[in-house]
Amino acid sequence: MQEIVNFLIRYKNSIFFLLLLSLSIFFTVQSHSYHKSKFVNSANFVTGGLYDWANDMDSYLHLGEYNKRLLQENEHLRSLLFKKTANDSVSVKMDSASYDTPYTVYSAEVISNNYSKIDNYLLLNGGENDGIKGDLGVITSRGIVGIVEETSKNYTRVLSILNSNSAINVRLKKSKHYGTLVWNGENPNVVQLTYVPKIANIQNGDTVITGGKSFIFPEGIPVGIIHDFHLGTDKNYYDIEVQLFNDMTDIGYVYLIENNNKEELLNLDQKDE
Repeated sequence: MQEIVNFLIRYKNSIFFLLLLSLSIFFTVQSHSYHKSKFVNSANFVTGGLYDWANDMDSYLHLGEYNKRLLQENEHLRSLLFKKTANDSVSVKMDSASYDTPYTVYSAEVISNNYSKIDNYLLLNGGENDGIKGDLGVITSRGIVGIVEETSKNYTRVLSILNSNSAINVRLKKSKHYGTLVWNGENPNVVQLTYVPKIANIQNGDTVITGGKSFIFPEGIPVGIIHDFHLGTDKNYYDIEVQLFNDMTDIGYVYLIENNNKEELLNLDQKDE
């Protein structure tokens, strides 16, 4: 207590000066509208900056939550998009958790991604407990990734399109000529399109999309663009190089597509065999 008294006595002149200065500023601001407005604007600038900083910090700390919420919203939007592709119309109550669509969309984070081998796989942080099952199509917002091969309660293994065992039905966007998407094990961002007949009118830059015949991927999902082609050795089919829209070396989150009518479609399709 004595130290506080000694401090006040020692700096009494300075303290008295600061007090008078504060009072003079206060009375000046109160008695002149111009000074008052300038003071208020300055105060608003300072507090506004503090609020912006606090808001930025809050947004950063909750970034993971916001990303999860965005993925969930995208799941619903993609379900509606696939319904529009199938039925050419969308009629749904947005406040309902039940969507009248042939597809269910899930989201998951990629925790392991191989692309340097001849047979590559991805591992997802999500499994049976999240509704994920085998033979679901896996995509990103830019294009296809692969097909679910195996699941556990909490994880999923995906057969990448960069795998010698991968064969996906696709077609040319500008025509109804179908083919099979495979990979030769070389460039992780370039795959091969086979069994496109020579009567197809193709050009470099043409877009390749999913064909929809496998009952795994909906028709129309982007795959890539043609950047080279020539007739194969049999002279009946093209050998086509496709530059993927996806960068297969940099995949963070994916969407998994479940065809709710797959079993019914397969049962009918097998009757033709």
